[in-house]
Amino acid sequence: MISILIMLVDYISLAFSLLIIAYVVLSYFMDPYHPIRHTVDRMVNPILNPIRRVIPQTGMLDFSPLVAIILVQILEYILRSLLLSLIS
Repeated sequence: MISILIMLVDYISLAFSLLIIAYVVLSYFMDPYHPIRHTVDRMVNPILNPIRRVIPQTGMLDFSPLVAIILVQILEYILRSLLLSLIS
């Protein structure tokens, strides 16, 4: 049961990371009013907006997606460690 939860945490972390990367790539190449980009924006912006309030933009660079991916990876590590400690 715990191994299934660990796999679920891994997959959710990967999905969030890929979604954030897709957000960054689509922001460069796709019209903001395109339905796919609009959908991705609606899923990612609730994660990025609190980070943007803490870390302001540096010129034209927005580091909030990078910080979000790092936070997702840290959260995955913590949850994975907690689940693995339940096995021992």
